[in-house]
Amino acid sequence: MEINTADNVWILTATALVFLMSIPGLALFYSGLSKGKSMLNTIMMVMVAFCVVSILWVIYGYSLTFGTDISGVIGSIDYIFLMGVNPSDPAPGLENLYHYLFIFFQMTFAAITVALMAGAFIERMKFTAWILVSILWATAVYFPVAHWIWGGGWLSELGTLDFAGGIVVHETCGIGALVGALVLGARKENIMKPANLPLVAVGTGLLWFGWFGFNGGSALGMNSVAVSAAFVTTLAALTGGITWMFAEWVLFKKPTSLGLFTGFIAGLATITPAAGFVDVFASILIGFLGGLICFFAVVYVKNKFKYDDSLDVFGVHGVGGMLGTLLLAVLAKPAVGEVAGLLYGNAGQLLPQIIGIVAVGIYTAVVTFIIFKVVDLITGLRIDKDEEQQGIDEIIHGEKAYNEIL
Repeated sequence: MEINTADNVWILTATALVFLMSIPGLALFYSGLSKGKSMLNTIMMVMVAFCVVSILWVIYGYSLTFGTDISGVIGSIDYIFLMGVNPSDPAPGLENLYHYLFIFFQMTFAAITVALMAGAFIERMKFTAWILVSILWATAVYFPVAHWIWGGGWLSELGTLDFAGGIVVHETCGIGALVGALVLGARKENIMKPANLPLVAVGTGLLWFGWFGFNGGSALGMNSVAVSAAFVTTLAALTGGITWMFAEWVLFKKPTSLGLFTGFIAGLATITPAAGFVDVFASILIGFLGGLICFFAVVYVKNKFKYDDSLDVFGVHGVGGMLGTLLLAVLAKPAVGEVAGLLYGNAGQLLPQIIGIVAVGIYTAVVTFIIFKVVDLITGLRIDKDEEQQGIDEIIHGEKAYNEIL
């Protein structure tokens, strides 16, 4: 296969879209949900994580993820510092794409995964601690897990499927967020006080727009799977949003904008692992179940167990990613992605999906716990409660999101 101009144009566009969903999309979404005195720190956490992980990706992350497989566990150091990779080279096994472009595209996935996790720790975590956690977590969690599924590792050999990151991105960041939040402890003001819901609306739109690149780009070419993935992603998001809104309308008598926005993201996260394998009708079901079950996780499970996952990273991304990974095994249609699920006569896909979810979940939880404990010993994890009360923006950065008009 020769280098294909249309494929490269689309994947370069998709890469730019994933950047947009991160900076500024995710940063605006999270900052609008945080308290006014923490908005800038929230933006900084997202953007700094994206910067740090992107640099690590070029130095050694790509090599550990996509280098020659070592015992199914990790990649080799073949591409450390991108040695031997030239701009005109085709990507190994993907001769239609430039190697640089494949590296670039995958870099955005690594970076946004860590940035997503920040939402669980806002308003109380030391900035130095967050930078250390970002470095260690990307190295010890994301790079190995991405290799297991996308880089030819043991889960790939087992047959575990993950089109665009239900396990690799959403489950890992969700489990990491939950464990990290438990170690970190609750905020002094453990209540949702969004500073700016219109900003959340803008962030939601940018995230959704970027998801066309996230899921559509994961087809790694301009083809029917890319078009289908983008279409079903949109339908799942629409359904997830309306489902969440109606659920809170029935239970709490008020349909909120925050519920609608959160439901959109739940639908997007849930369709992600299955986007390249299911048809439009399955995507509507996935969006409905994603909106409903993530709603239950955020509204009831979180309140039941009293953990302070500030912006519901586990309840939306973790639960949605795991749910979508299971639904893939049920709803995958051979005519879409050449994979049959349970409804099309193949019960055998369920076991690899379950093993992938359980193995990655346990590994992520254990390693995240260790990382947080190590960072706590080095720098301490959180600012003191008086500083938290005053506002983390002013204490850490010497700035305020809102200044008095003179």
